[in-house]
Amino acid sequence: MNALRITGALILMVSGSATAWDYEGHRVVNQIALATLPANYPAFVFTPEARERIAFLAGEADRWRNTPDLSLKHCNGPDHYIDLEQLADHGVKPEALPVFRYDFVALLATNRAAQPDKFEPIDPEKNKDHTRELPGLLPWAIAENYAKLKSGFSYLKTFEQAGGTPEEIANAKANIIYIMGVMGHFAGDAAQPLHTTVHHAGWAGDNPKGYTTWKGFHQWIDGGYFNKVGIPDASELKPRLRSAQRLQVKGRPAQPEETFAAAVAFIESAGILVEPLYQLDKDQALFGKDENGMRGKEFLTKQLIAGGQFLGDLWFSAWQDAPPDDYLRKQLEKRSGVGEQ
Repeated sequence: MNALRITGALILMVSGSATAWDYEGHRVVNQIALATLPANYPAFVFTPEARERIAFLAGEADRWRNTPDLSLKHCNGPDHYIDLEQLADHGVKPEALPVFRYDFVALLATNRAAQPDKFEPIDPEKNKDHTRELPGLLPWAIAENYAKLKSGFSYLKTFEQAGGTPEEIANAKANIIYIMGVMGHFAGDAAQPLHTTVHHAGWAGDNPKGYTTWKGFHQWIDGGYFNKVGIPDASELKPRLRSAQRLQVKGRPAQPEETFAAAVAFIESAGILVEPLYQLDKDQALFGKDENGMRGKEFLTKQLIAGGQFLGDLWFSAWQDAPPDDYLRKQLEKRSGVGEQ
């Protein structure tokens, strides 16, 4: 292993950096997404304060790892990944995954109970948070947070159109900023190939092509390599971006429950890059600043862009497709006396 890479990895471990893109990478993904939004997107999102808040919140879901509380680890940990190869063990293809999180969890439990010999035993000492049974829940995290953002835009529009107070409108906008920032983390995770595979920390199992089995490989991809060669600035990438557009499924705008299918498809697009990423490492294209060593930077930069584009599409679609909040409208009308005799 390259000595400089070892040094960089040691720095990462000492500093506590760990999962997904490091904070700087997630921050860039959120900033890329902001750059894709059209000029007529709600203006409050573009203020300097909102931009900074959204960028900062890109790291929030990783910050939740800083406590020992097992209840939080249980619900948050699996939301950052899905090991696509494990789906075959349960007889399900990615495109056939159930839309509902708990339906999937029930399927996993049923399969384990019916075919105990098919699955490796889980060491309780290594499963304090009860997540080892799960291949990961990333697409559900994306779809659920998207729906929360759509809800936020729904009640913001209603407050603005039907007599909400300045305080209610300000609070609705603050909620939207928070959800936009936090959900960006999971879109960023979905663009990182190592969040889609059992080979997330070095190649696991049969390894006929001799890919690295180094446990620190994930950390190196998350931030160690960018720390060495420099992470791209979102403003530098703007010429490479397209404008945000509605999420598409089978060539048409996604329906509400099809957001999940769009998330799965995006994750699969990153999943096919797992082996090419390991091959880059084998070719020493993820080591240094020479011409060959910089090939890895372009590969990973493309994934930052992909994550930002996908996130921008999620944000744009949630705004465009937010349904009327009829219940809130009626309550506001009652409050204002509209329709009273």
